[in-house]
Amino acid sequence: MSLAHRLDGIPPTIFTTMSALALRTGAVNLGQGFPDADGPASVIAAAASALRDGANQYAPGPGIPALRQAVARHQHRHYGIELDPDRQVVVTTGCTEGIAAALLGLMDPGDEVVVLEPYYDSYVAMIQMAGGVRRPVTLRAPDFRLDVDALGAAVGPRTRFVLLNSPHNPTGTVLTRAELEAVAEVAIEHDLVVITDEVYEHLTFTDAAPHVPIATLPGMAERTLTLSSAGKSYSVTGWKVGWATGPAELVAAVLAAKQWLTFTSGAPLQPAIALALDDEPDWPRAMARDLQARRDLLCDGLAALGLDVRRPEGTYFALTDISSLGWKDGMEFCLALPERAGVVAIPTQPFHDGDAGDQLVRWAFCKEAGVIEEALSRLATARLSA
Repeated sequence: MSLAHRLDGIPPTIFTTMSALALRTGAVNLGQGFPDADGPASVIAAAASALRDGANQYAPGPGIPALRQAVARHQHRHYGIELDPDRQVVVTTGCTEGIAAALLGLMDPGDEVVVLEPYYDSYVAMIQMAGGVRRPVTLRAPDFRLDVDALGAAVGPRTRFVLLNSPHNPTGTVLTRAELEAVAEVAIEHDLVVITDEVYEHLTFTDAAPHVPIATLPGMAERTLTLSSAGKSYSVTGWKVGWATGPAELVAAVLAAKQWLTFTSGAPLQPAIALALDDEPDWPRAMARDLQARRDLLCDGLAALGLDVRRPEGTYFALTDISSLGWKDGMEFCLALPERAGVVAIPTQPFHDGDAGDQLVRWAFCKEAGVIEEALSRLATARLSA
């Protein structure tokens, strides 16, 4: 039996493919973005305590009150955003479910969504499953900045949404206030809802502009649905605890879809994430400072190998252009790399509709310094040219 037509043309996620390749070949995995180190000991202890103390049955569908309240306090503490935790916060099974529930809960077939390209691959899958039509606005090498004219041109009579991601995966771009103001102007002019993925909100670097939530700009709080999670900020990617916040009617749409996806999210993990947000507010910034050093280690090493490296402003990924090595296809390069060098990276073609990413490769630096050094050593002794 063939797949349902709603899945036509959607391949397996590239992250599963490349991580399986890393396991099969014993390669150093600089592909999928999961850290080598766990999050705060106090948070892990809180999860263990919740398991022992009986928090093992269904949590309320919107999330336990303690976590929804902690998320509201987090948004106020960091950004001055006021939220009603009972009506304007819903807990999701990671940001990936938040994206799925937002699109399924808000989008009708034929609705158009403007989305920054390259895009996280779940955006493409979920827009298609929801029956929507994506209108990409490409962040192009070498600077990967927002083209405001292209943004305006992407909006048509059937456009209802902008799907934003900043700090941006995979480019590492942190949208400036001026760029966000341009998005806000378009959204207000055309009465669009902005769905913003901010999972890397705390992982920005001191030599870059700070993260600014678009919901804080004038006229945007009432039309912005903000998605985030604890996985990246607190180095617990496997826990899959995220949240959606914003106007009550947008959050209700997320919950309306979420109840038929997972119904509820990991009960014993929710009180631990509430503790993380309330009691460990500075931990993500310390992690970002450590990541900045590993970013520089990786980027300096890749540049020394002759690769054109874009030093990211946020996230834990760096992009390189491999054309200097004679490759015209990043997918071919990445499939050959484990055998040639014992290293796995991610091609960016699956994150583009067009050819702008054909020669771009993403490398993760959320690894221990020794792992990065081993990967660079392997690359230095391998034949990397086409």
